[in-house]
Amino acid sequence: MHFTFPDGNAVRINCHDSAALLAAARQRLEQGRGFAIATINVDHLQRLGEDAGFRRAYAAHDLICADGNPIVWLSRLAGRPVRLAPGSDQVLPLAELAAGLGLPVALIGSNDDSLTRAAESMRARVPTLRIAMTHAPGFPFDPDGPEADDIIARIRQSGARLCFLALGAPRQERFAIRARDALGNTGFASIGAGLDFLSGHQRRAPVLVRRIKMEWAWRMLSNPRRLFLRYAKGFTIMPGYARQALALRARDRDATP
Repeated sequence: MHFTFPDGNAVRINCHDSAALLAAARQRLEQGRGFAIATINVDHLQRLGEDAGFRRAYAAHDLICADGNPIVWLSRLAGRPVRLAPGSDQVLPLAELAAGLGLPVALIGSNDDSLTRAAESMRARVPTLRIAMTHAPGFPFDPDGPEADDIIARIRQSGARLCFLALGAPRQERFAIRARDALGNTGFASIGAGLDFLSGHQRRAPVLVRRIKMEWAWRMLSNPRRLFLRYAKGFTIMPGYARQALALRARDRDATP
């Protein structure tokens, strides 16, 4: 499944589920190859349509999975189905993977208190995890500025081989590509609110709400001032991407002998 933009950049979901994502991340960590993970959702799609720098960074990611049921629905409409693999659900499995390989991790996120609590929660659930570094950048964080250079230098010095980025889009995805290219042997996972969920700074929707595919509504109602406009913009772009998905399906059908 992929999404194409007017400037020719395309974003392709190449990890069809969480198992595929973890297998690909394991292979790269074992081989000492840097990588960047992105978890695409409707908010990202909307931003990708407006921000050329974000499109370039996203297109450069190595591993992309579906974070949001609308993305899953679009993939089914296109006849190229993928499964839901939210970024927040990947934090602990990736941490377990790094711990199993004996590789230290870094947490880079919104504020020091959230990072401290997230680190405590991760160590409680993955006792062998080594957290080599935590850092909360200044606001607004510039992924192309001098602070980004300092963070990359600190990651290198810490020895972290997997970094969890909870900086929000598009900052985390843009920084991930810059840092991956600078360090060469380190993986970067952009996981949005994943660390805030672990720290308790944000409350995730109950399991029942997630099962009925209404987590988006839970999140919007929990912070309508910040999220209502974001979700409204997301809904407006869905018809266009539905048409693109149907065009992909028709192209695949026509190409079948």
